[in-house]
Amino acid sequence: MKITAINPWLVKVSGSFWGEYFFIEIETDEGITGWGEITTTTLVANRAVAGIVSGLNDLLVGEDPTRIERIWHKIFRSFTYMGSRGATSHVVSGIDIALWDIRGKQLGLPVYELLGGKIRDDIALYTHPNQQGWNDENWKERVEEEVKKIVDSGHTAMKFDPFPHLDNPTSRNDGYLDGAMSRKGERIANEITAAAREFAGPDIEILIDAHGRFNVPTAIRLCNALEEAGQIDWFEEPVPVESYHALDQVREKVNVPISIGERLHTRWEFVQVFENKLADYVMPDVTWTGGITELKKISAQAETYYIPVSPHDASGPINVLAGAHVMMTVPNFYRVETANADLSKYNEFIETPLDNSNGTLKMPTAPGIGIEMNMDYMNANRVEL
Repeated sequence: MKITAINPWLVKVSGSFWGEYFFIEIETDEGITGWGEITTTTLVANRAVAGIVSGLNDLLVGEDPTRIERIWHKIFRSFTYMGSRGATSHVVSGIDIALWDIRGKQLGLPVYELLGGKIRDDIALYTHPNQQGWNDENWKERVEEEVKKIVDSGHTAMKFDPFPHLDNPTSRNDGYLDGAMSRKGERIANEITAAAREFAGPDIEILIDAHGRFNVPTAIRLCNALEEAGQIDWFEEPVPVESYHALDQVREKVNVPISIGERLHTRWEFVQVFENKLADYVMPDVTWTGGITELKKISAQAETYYIPVSPHDASGPINVLAGAHVMMTVPNFYRVETANADLSKYNEFIETPLDNSNGTLKMPTAPGIGIEMNMDYMNANRVEL
């Protein structure tokens, strides 16, 4: 079997923060097609990375797609002079996922069977409420509505960012370039978190996302205040990802478990996290950190430190499933993230809907990733480069 073409697909998404999903299609001379995903955080980044993917035809056409480890390193080493994180690992991720999809289809097996076989029957999830209106006058009603929707769906964990986007009186910027938060913003975040805990009850896990935007003293203050406002189960990305020293300072001063990892790329960037005890959970994104191959390796690293793995997801259906396939085989698994309790938004992209009833993902047993793309919809909504 040989690779004959690598095609980037940018496809419009209605009513989504992202605006479009970024898929990768790999064609072979035996008629088996594999699908991967990247979906970066901005449309500009999507376009830039799609250009790189198009250029990979010169590098990979003619390669045997079953030689997944060889191809991973061939791509990675071809880009190391531009840096091994970011665009490089994004490209590797999308290609790698598509190659595992091809291999599973060739052998007639789901990807998790190729990774050692399942050690659980389904995948625990956490999800997000819709936070629109949480800063309005009737915010408490909106919090109650969204939290109860998640509880009623059977999910037992949810994540949100309670911090309002306020102008900081000590800064001329939007309040986050200096990493600070006003006392008013802190109060609002505390009230929102306490209300969410009230409506969720004592048995739902509440995860807080700081999106890596605070300086050290602000992160410490906010984390400790939220712990007092209502029981929370993790505090995610308290400071920008670039400084492990800043993360270490925060970790010394807070009691809430710390989660990081969506903006870490490849196993090498996780080494310091594990060796310096900087996190209680890690959350690599399978579409950014290096694909299925790399997520499996990072998970094995984490297992030696007894750190749970919780794959990040904020985009399309392949992201969810690729991470879930790896987690089917990982002992130190916490949950897979989904952007919403209702996954029906994916239905227009795929032939068979995903089943996340009662807050767990029931894994498809079809070969490869386990889904087929709806090519009528894909073609009708493709964004031309």
